[in-house]
Amino acid sequence: MTEYVLVVAGLGGLILGAELLVRSGTAIAARLGISPLLIGLTVVSIGTSLPELAIGIDATLNDAGPLAVGNIAGTNMVNILLILGLSAAMLPLALGRQTLRLDLPVMAVSAVLLLVLCFNGTLSRFDGVLLLAVAIGYTVAAVRGELTSRTPSTTDDTPDQGPMWQRSAQLIAGIVIVVIAADWLVDGSVRVATDLGISEALIGLTVIAIGTSAPEFVTTVVSTIRGDRDLAIGNLIGSSVYNITFILGTAALVRPLAITDDLIHVDIPLMTGVALLCIPVFITGRRVSRLEGIAFVATYLVYLTLVIALRT
Repeated sequence: MTEYVLVVAGLGGLILGAELLVRSGTAIAARLGISPLLIGLTVVSIGTSLPELAIGIDATLNDAGPLAVGNIAGTNMVNILLILGLSAAMLPLALGRQTLRLDLPVMAVSAVLLLVLCFNGTLSRFDGVLLLAVAIGYTVAAVRGELTSRTPSTTDDTPDQGPMWQRSAQLIAGIVIVVIAADWLVDGSVRVATDLGISEALIGLTVIAIGTSAPEFVTTVVSTIRGDRDLAIGNLIGSSVYNITFILGTAALVRPLAITDDLIHVDIPLMTGVALLCIPVFITGRRVSRLEGIAFVATYLVYLTLVIALRT
């Protein structure tokens, strides 16, 4: 019973910690005059990906590499098919030039690169360095593109975000909570997998993937309701890129990650296929329609059903 309490407490802690991170990070960035798209691509994306980072490092240190990789594959499926699909189903998503010219290609290339690197059954430290290089290059390109295209503003309509010291304290508190909650979640999940006789990769693909996607889900839904569509799109695509490049790259640097046959032949190829599917969907009409959003959600539900039915 203790392991189930750890899983629930870990998921709750990750959601709370990520919420603190996103709120404080966004407030600090807004105070500095950064645009919603750039906030979504960098501050919010990295903030909402910190649960995956904490879990990836903790899983690596606990010799649960398949859980770390399965979590990323599952989380990216949730981000694109379920969360982006739900957002488009609520209101069609219009796509900007930077999304089509930079974010979408980098997301697809990152997925293909991960697929190639995992073919030998291990994600090595050299592979980690390569993935981190992509993350750094993407961040530099995103910031440069935003700074080049932004127009000077003569008015400051940024609402009061509270004292900077308070937001900084919230940022630190969020990081501490995420780290502790990730340790609980990984520990509990490994115990549950052992008790039920199922693989760590499956736990990562389902329970942990959906749980760690909660910050992205909340951020995207709230952004959609408020009309901040750039923030919603930037958050999802940016998180998907950073999950592969920054999260797995960092985890592999800590210790090489073992990749199971199911991950190599099924889960990572499926994640890559979803990333590549976004190219024709996004380019056609430069938007994601309600019908396409509904199709994304339906596809994820079919995928989740098959994963649970065939691998438990």
